[in-house]
Amino acid sequence: MTTTPSLPRVCLVAITKHGAAQVAALARQLPQASICVAAKFAETMQGLPNPLLAYDGAFKDRIAPLFEDFDQIVFFVSLGAVVRLIAPHLRSKDEDPGVLVVDDAGQFVIPVLSGHVGGANAMADTVAALLGATPVLTTASDVGKTIPVDILGRELGWTVEAPKLNITRVSAAVVNEQPVAVVQEAGSARWWTRPTPLPPSIHRFERLVDVDLERYAAVLWITHAEVPPALWERLHERLVVYRPPADAVRSTEVVQ
Repeated sequence: MTTTPSLPRVCLVAITKHGAAQVAALARQLPQASICVAAKFAETMQGLPNPLLAYDGAFKDRIAPLFEDFDQIVFFVSLGAVVRLIAPHLRSKDEDPGVLVVDDAGQFVIPVLSGHVGGANAMADTVAALLGATPVLTTASDVGKTIPVDILGRELGWTVEAPKLNITRVSAAVVNEQPVAVVQEAGSARWWTRPTPLPPSIHRFERLVDVDLERYAAVLWITHAEVPPALWERLHERLVVYRPPADAVRSTEVVQ
């Protein structure tokens, strides 16, 4: 049975009076998000249903708890200040929350940390739509509108099976528009959610045996099958395997 994914824990953060006003405006549209502002600005949040975290003292002392307690942190603080504040707390893209910055005029939303795995790119799209702002994405696969190798199928419950080096190498092949084979033997075909077609460098197959492995710079294999050690060795750093949920039915719907 498929489970509904839990909502991300979001915190909207400001350290100035103007930033607090921006947070209040966004919080009205994100009632599930928490708010973190200096205690002297807490009054401006009255009437909002959002959980309020009012702090006294140095804001830098709030960063560690924010990193621990939230999946997405949206700062209405300058980009340079945010970089300096979060730098001592960075661990890895598998552990760090998504961090975003909104400029003082509310015109741009910038994912700073954990764009893919942490979901900051998707959150930037959401926040930008609510603010009427522009998301500033710098992740190559998003800018190039191609396959995000590290999170492909995540919203469908797929898990990734590959060494991190493979994910890095295969991601490079994808964004550099080298020929890449996507072999889907299991799971829903509705993994391509962008409004544009798949790039011409991506070639789709229904069975691994139909792929001339030497012709492709990388192989993305969506399957329930066991991967023979000899195949990992043969493809070396060119293979990434995706595992749909065991009860997922193979869809025949074609990805455009």
